[in-house]
Amino acid sequence: MTDQAAPPEATIPGKPTAASRTTLSHIMTASDTNLLGTVHGGVIMKLVDDAAGAVAGRHSGGPAVTASMDEMVFLEPVHVGDLVHVKAQCNWTGRSSMEIGVRVLAERWNESTPPTQVGSAYLVFAAVDADGKPRPVPPVVPETEQDKRRYQEAQIRRTHRLARRRAIKELRAKRAAEGMGD
Repeated sequence: MTDQAAPPEATIPGKPTAASRTTLSHIMTASDTNLLGTVHGGVIMKLVDDAAGAVAGRHSGGPAVTASMDEMVFLEPVHVGDLVHVKAQCNWTGRSSMEIGVRVLAERWNESTPPTQVGSAYLVFAAVDADGKPRPVPPVVPETEQDKRRYQEAQIRRTHRLARRRAIKELRAKRAAEGMGD
């Protein structure tokens, strides 16, 4: 997607970060495990995508689809009986896209110990209309210093995503011109 930051004169009023922030919680069961007996990374990724999708839909005021997921990091294993909390918020918006930041926390379902961060991810969602075409989103309005830092970091990640995409396209075009296409 070649989305650019929304101009300051955007006609859609901005929404504060807190307006769409959400937490999804789920108890992990034996059906969530992998061959090692811990919770499968794909199960966690689905929860991450679900929470991020809820934030994107809330922020944009309608349907939004996952465009990319990057920097999915698994910090600690998750076990059967863990209560997993997936916390998500809109960090940045462009014309039709939004970066959603997600933190994954886990705690034992029957203990009152503080949750441990077990993962994090950044996802880009595109708001779409009934025909599946991109539609404009409201600008996100960072409220706290932490929100402002996340907004700035999201701009850096976006710049890197676009640069990587451009470099790959240039390399593929060069290889094709040299007769070494895929």
